[in-house]
Parts: sequence; structure tokens; C-alpha cells
Amino acid sequence: MRNERPIIALDFPAKEQALQFLGQFEESLFVKVGMELFYQEGPELVREINRLGHDIFLDLKLHDIPNTVESAMRGIAKLDVAMVNVHAAGGIEMMRAAKRGLKGSDTQLIAVTQLTSTSEEQMQREQLISASLEESVVHYARLADEAGLHGVVCSVHEAEAIGDACGEEFLRVTPGIRPAQASVDDQKRVATPAEASRQGSTHIVVGRAITKAANPQDSYNQIRAEWSGQ
Repeated sequence: MRNERPIIALDFPAKEQALQFLGQFEESLFVKVGMELFYQEGPELVREINRLGHDIFLDLKLHDIPNTVESAMRGIAKLDVAMVNVHAAGGIEMMRAAKRGLKGSDTQLIAVTQLTSTSEEQMQREQLISASLEESVVHYARLADEAGLHGVVCSVHEAEAIGDACGEEFLRVTPGIRPAQASVDDQKRVATPAEASRQGSTHIVVGRAITKAANPQDSYNQIRAEWSGQ
């Protein structure tokens, strides 16, 4: 289930910048459209990126009562995206409802465990979770697996443990990926593409290291080669 293409996070404020960036590439990409861009431009941008031949991870992190999430997923199913996510903290019934909403589509459904911007100290103090960060993430992964989801979003550092708990076919989509020399920015649990490969990630998400690079194509090629072990 490992995907050889890094997922590029299109963290742009508007459609024009996103499409200009995509215009620098000739090959089909796997891109992430998150809340910042989706809430500015809406579903039509997703359709436009699809028409350009790119696969889309729609990163909206839905978290609401089961009926609302199921209804929202019925609309998302019509967008023909490759992947979408919910928050595992919404619970098993909400995750099952999300899966029902996607019935009949090929969209993969994954769940966010703990954000890669969250430290263990923050989690324990602010969420009142007394377990370790890894225990919390693996617990959420097991709930997602029980609900019938395809996988989770986690940091590289929990990917191996999730594979052990949920099986190697269970997707482990890992943001917070940075080349060794890059700044960690607002992430706390980061890793290089090579570390992600070694520790069992099935997908990696890369943002500024590609989108802000002087030559995005060269940066993408370098990260893809490192991720693929070439």
C-alpha cells in the first residue's frame, strides 16, 4: 500500500497561486488540499485540479456528530478525490458514519490521530490524556481500524507501532516531513523522507520544502528519490 509519490501540501491562500504552482510540473501529482485553500475556493477548485489529472487528498479533518459527518461525506463522494479524513477523536460511530457517506466511491478514508504540532506535554495537559503520545496515537489507530477505515494520519515516529497494531496494509499518512537541512517550522514531530521510509510510513506529506523551493521540480525529485530509497 506504499505510495511512491510524496503528497504535496498546496498550502496556498488562493486558487491562482495553487494552479501556478501545479503548472510547473508535467507529471501527475498527488496533492493535499486543506482547509485554508478549500474554504477560500470551494469544491470547484477540487474539480479543476482533478481535470488537470492530479490525485487529491482532501484534508478537511471532519469532526462532528455522526449524521452531519455522513451527510458531508455524501457531498465529498461526488468530488472523486483519492483520500479524505476525519478526526479519530470523533469516535467509532462518527467514523463509521463517514464511511457510509462515502459508499459507492473509491475515496480512501483515514483518521487524524494526534496532530504533528502536538507534543506529549500539550496532549496530557490540554486534552487530559494521561497515556503517552504513542499510546494515544495507536489507540486512535485501532479505533479507526475497528470502524473500517483505510488508515490514519500520524507522525513518522508512531508509524511502525501502528503497523504492528493494525497490519501493514493499514495506511500511515505522515506529515511533518522535512529534508535534513530544512527548518521544522510549526511542526514538533518531524522526520526526513528516508526516516519515514525506514519507519513504515505508507505516504508522506511535504509542504514548504517543495512549494517554497527555488526549484520545486528539483526539490520534488530529490525528496521522491530519498523516499523511494533511490
